[in-house]
Amino acid sequence: MATRALGARTGLVARAARGEFDRALLILASGLYIGVFCLLPLLRLALELVWAGERGLVFEVLGARATQRALANTLEAAILSALIATFLGGGFAILLALFDLRGRRLAALLFLLPVLVPAQIAAVAWLQLASPASPILALLGLAPEPGAKNPLYSREGVIWLLALEHATMPFLTTRAGLAALPADLFESARNLGAGPARILVRVVLPLLRPALAAGAALAFVGALGNFGIPALLGIPGRYTLLTSLIYQRLSGFGPRVLPEVAVLAGLLAGLAVLGLLVQWWAQRGAAVESGRGLPERPLFGLGRLRPLVEVAAWSFLLLVTVAPLAALVASALVPAVGVPLTLETLTLRHFELFAAVHGAVPRAFVNSLLLAAAAALLAVAASLPLAWSLRFAGSRAARLLDLAADAPWALPGIVFAIAVILVYIRPLPLLDWSLYATMGILVVAYAGRFLALALRPAVAGLGQIEASFEEAGANLGARALRRLVRIHLPLVLPSLAAGALLVFMTALNELTVSALLWSTGNETLGVVVFMLYDEGNTGGAAAVGTVAVVVVLLLAAAASLLARLCGLPRGVLPWQG
Repeated sequence: MATRALGARTGLVARAARGEFDRALLILASGLYIGVFCLLPLLRLALELVWAGERGLVFEVLGARATQRALANTLEAAILSALIATFLGGGFAILLALFDLRGRRLAALLFLLPVLVPAQIAAVAWLQLASPASPILALLGLAPEPGAKNPLYSREGVIWLLALEHATMPFLTTRAGLAALPADLFESARNLGAGPARILVRVVLPLLRPALAAGAALAFVGALGNFGIPALLGIPGRYTLLTSLIYQRLSGFGPRVLPEVAVLAGLLAGLAVLGLLVQWWAQRGAAVESGRGLPERPLFGLGRLRPLVEVAAWSFLLLVTVAPLAALVASALVPAVGVPLTLETLTLRHFELFAAVHGAVPRAFVNSLLLAAAAALLAVAASLPLAWSLRFAGSRAARLLDLAADAPWALPGIVFAIAVILVYIRPLPLLDWSLYATMGILVVAYAGRFLALALRPAVAGLGQIEASFEEAGANLGARALRRLVRIHLPLVLPSLAAGALLVFMTALNELTVSALLWSTGNETLGVVVFMLYDEGNTGGAAAVGTVAVVVVLLLAAAASLLARLCGLPRGVLPWQG
């Protein structure tokens, strides 16, 4: 009897030891991926900054007039655009959540549309809308005089587009703040005789202050890292930001200026970290008491002002979302700049770029598809073991890796691109070949940059699986890897597919990282749109942008359907709020 008990105890100890070994193995696998693709480039950038400091290069670069001008412009554009974005995003979130505006769900979808449209395509669309040769303004008889300067090539144009691009962030944080308010808050205020205006000013806005501050901080960080808008609008308008200065230096002087642009990237990263710290601090003060969520029926009526408010709200939404995209499509359908859009002038000539046997556009389309697929597969494969470790192992190492996985996405993309160049510009140890100027460096950069996008749906999906499933598998003697593959993977597969689609659609039109890493023959769609517009082929840029937007919208619809089928919490996909 004692021998049998001793044997059973020994078996339990051995099983526990195997379980700990398997957990450690999964965390180790996640750590290797994150270490190579996420942390190594950032550590290399930090080391470069230390070396630059020892050589006195930091003060030399920061003291240069071009750097100081770009820094001042960056802070000005980021702060002002964040304030405008917070006013627009927070205001629309409150209006759509609490007041009886008709078509609130469609209005919310339109307001979140910039999340799905890449910045460089949004910039091209707005430039086409405001151009003296705009087909849309020409139809309305509002086009500026021929030969007039596009008003968006200016400081005000950059700030305005940055604000519209990042207004979705305070919109989402404000909606989340409203959903967290106590359920009986509004009823109590009404019972005390307060009207809608008084409730909004004295009750709602003070409680939403942390959410608004967090949204403003995120909009600030987003504006810091935006490259498409400062490049397409700021460079012609002589309003240089840090992102466009880094691009101009590296594209003009090549890798020999890497130490200098590394200092600029470090400066940009420092500003982004400050913004993220403000966002973290603001969210700590957000309401934590869970209410009933956003009300299905509006709490306040607009009364006689309702028609006026609806006209103003819908006119604004159509102007900032539908009109630029309509101008983009119209520019792709006319044969040349300045030709009015009519049935006689309608042409698909610009779309023939995709059918060409040779050329940058079909090559870039294939390259982007391959890169996006590779990024999605790598990110999903790496996110599953880490998500399992976070859900069922709960170790400190897994939580630290989770934070490390977020770093490449949280920091400006151009900073991460510089960090990747620093690591891979020299030949790899033992292999004696370099990834620089190859498709491989783009794969490596995408694998680190987009991991966080796949990780969130994976964590959310595993979070909905009962812990008893894991315990039952362990009690039956299944090892951790077997439980992960046989029990959890089938259940979380729709969540992983949603994450893969999110990575795919984001990587498909990526520009910020690709602008510094592409090489001849390895162009991407985002780079081609930028190049076509820069060389004056506005019709071709509009055609490529139109196709890219259609593909992204279809992918977003597929990801939303998968998220609904697998019951992912709202907010895991950014455009769902």
